[in-house]
Amino acid sequence: MNVCVLGGSGFIGTYLVAALRARGDDVMLASLRDPQEAAQRAAACEAIVNLAGEPIAQRWNVFVKQRILHSRVEAPRLFLEALAGRERRAKAYVCASAIGYYGTSETETFIEESPPGNDFLARVCVGWEREAARARDLGMRVAIVRTGVALGAGGGALAKILPPFRMGLGGIVGSGRQWLSWIHVDDLVDIYLHAIDAADGQLNATAPNPVTNAELTRALGMALHRPTVLPAPTIALRVMLGEGAQILLTGQRVLPKRTQELGYRFSFERLEDALANLL
Repeated sequence: MNVCVLGGSGFIGTYLVAALRARGDDVMLASLRDPQEAAQRAAACEAIVNLAGEPIAQRWNVFVKQRILHSRVEAPRLFLEALAGRERRAKAYVCASAIGYYGTSETETFIEESPPGNDFLARVCVGWEREAARARDLGMRVAIVRTGVALGAGGGALAKILPPFRMGLGGIVGSGRQWLSWIHVDDLVDIYLHAIDAADGQLNATAPNPVTNAELTRALGMALHRPTVLPAPTIALRVMLGEGAQILLTGQRVLPKRTQELGYRFSFERLEDALANLL
């Protein structure tokens, strides 16, 4: 299969591109910085995967929020408009989204059928998915992968979490009660492959056993044989991340109900097994 990957040079994209090539697919990389050129390159492919987007894990201000919104809503719309003018089109369009779609909560549990939240990231995800759905008007099967916190070697969340823990400076964040809906990068890539090949609609890409921040802290300390007694000051997180700190301080408990109903079996269902594999 010929697959065009938008945003394929990032953390998840690197793993996905390697997996596609390992199974014999031809991969073409493109960037949404030039939607017209991306559409020209994608027109020759059988499937398109859109992983492109401004990084979320940075301090939010008005300019960063504009870049986040543009990269996930405006740029994909321009890309699909350009693709509509092409005589040949892909059969499938697989678009990344995020569990930020559901908003944050310490008490609720979210599944694919849950309604969206109303904070900034939730509104971005609603627009992101709305633009992805336009691909159906072009005759493409559309799958949307709502991704949790991806754990993998060489980047992602672990690259930011591990350094203080390795030095014995790790600890709970905020109350420690907030949920972390995580996923091993191998499972995330396999869900994308499943979506490329056959799935449609929304798929939660989160392991079936989310953990609280306190449970994550304890598991990391045990895996690294390091103490975890120094809590991260809430005020420091708000200074570092601005409005985006709310995601870390509240979190969300997300289950992959539809993903499992469609037959996907997770290789890493429990955090301890994922960490043992990665560390």
